[in-house]
Amino acid sequence: MDDDPIPLQPARPSRADALRNRQLLLETAQRLFAAHGVEAVSMSAIAEAAEVGKGTLYRHFANKADLCLALLDQQQRDLQERTLQRLRQVNDPEANLRWFLREALTFVWQNLPLLPINVPEAHLAHFAAHLWWRQTLRGLLAQLGINKHLEYATDTLYIMLDAHTVYFQQHTRACTLEELVAGIQALLDSLISGLRSDSYQALR
Repeated sequence: MDDDPIPLQPARPSRADALRNRQLLLETAQRLFAAHGVEAVSMSAIAEAAEVGKGTLYRHFANKADLCLALLDQQQRDLQERTLQRLRQVNDPEANLRWFLREALTFVWQNLPLLPINVPEAHLAHFAAHLWWRQTLRGLLAQLGINKHLEYATDTLYIMLDAHTVYFQQHTRACTLEELVAGIQALLDSLISGLRSDSYQALR
């Protein structure tokens, strides 16, 4: 498993004024999104509230999707770093997988307004961290002895962390975060009991 966090955003200019402007725009966008919702806030409104020209805004962020992903970047990096630290320190793949499922679900739940479900021009395939999530799920499932239908089992858990899935469960089914966590843990129980290899069971 690769220990290097996957950045969501490419490297930005290192000039001090550019960095200050970028941080100002991120803070302004975060404030406006929290107050009015992502969909209701235009790029023009962000530039105006930050008191910068539109050209400055678009030099840093091509569109609102790019801006949303930038806001997510640090939180995602933190999740990756905490996950990698845990995997190094805790030698229990089942406990690690249960921990990661909770952490990832919480991340999606808390950041739904910024995730691609509410930003049409953002596509999940471009949300690079999700690819790292799948790698993490697959690696831990393999350590658990789930060799039969490993890819399918990985995708079954992976899709339950997708923003569209969580959005449906939150807004249509009115589920709470704890209900979603309990549900995905029960799903994991079923996968473990049904797909774990006989050779792994014999070693337990």
